[in-house]
Amino acid sequence: MQKQQRSIDIALLVLLVGSFGYAYYPVLKSLFNLWSTSDDYSHGFFIIPISIYIIWTKKEKLAQIPAVSSNWGGGLVVISLLMYLLAKFAGIQSLATFSIVPLLCSMVIYLFGIKMFVECLFPLAFLLFMLPIPSQFYSSLTNPLQLLVTNVTVWAATLCNIPVFQEGNVIHLPDRTLQVVEACSGLRSLITLLTLAAIFGYFSLKSNFLRIILFLTGVPAAIVVNIFRVFIMVIAFYYFDFDLTTGSIHTAFGMVIFVLAMLIVAGTKGVLSLWDR
Repeated sequence: MQKQQRSIDIALLVLLVGSFGYAYYPVLKSLFNLWSTSDDYSHGFFIIPISIYIIWTKKEKLAQIPAVSSNWGGGLVVISLLMYLLAKFAGIQSLATFSIVPLLCSMVIYLFGIKMFVECLFPLAFLLFMLPIPSQFYSSLTNPLQLLVTNVTVWAATLCNIPVFQEGNVIHLPDRTLQVVEACSGLRSLITLLTLAAIFGYFSLKSNFLRIILFLTGVPAAIVVNIFRVFIMVIAFYYFDFDLTTGSIHTAFGMVIFVLAMLIVAGTKGVLSLWDR
């Protein structure tokens, strides 16, 4: 009897996964294309395997939680599906993509209960990192970051007696002009850094409060090192007539700066570990 019930459960699970894949195929395909073509979201390939691995590490604890179906979880499943259908008919791609996460959360609540959902909350929420930021929010974040980087860089250059003139997000030097474009806003490194900070905090800290602090540390870390990066470019332009904005040197320089941001997060983790003990 148990063997027959297990076969039925596996068949239902396969049917459920197959239905999900069929319904969300256009969204999953667009996500795959985004991860393949965009440097901002190339980390998306790793999000699902990491989430699955985290759940796998919890398998013994999850096995002790009784699976209790929740009726209101079924209602959340219906709401999530309606969100997806509305987004598809209205042509709102970002909303259609976002609906994946609440649907998966709702399915866990419906099939296994709220206790199972709470235990799986982090790996489920971690899936948000594989989704693109809606373009309207991306633009609203990019412009202020560009101006912030430009303003602080010009201020620092003035303190170093470097003659600079600011025009929006453009920095004018005596012989050169440096434009702080969208790629220099720091938003790209911010997304990746927050993803890594979330993973780092989850596996290295026990307190959820300290994990949140470490995660939020990624924001100032990304901004500070990006300001430092642009400032070094100004220094290289003015004092050494050296261009760090083009070619492979620009890529290598960007990687060094990102490692510096990771070191800031790692150093913060070291401090937080003192309280975590």
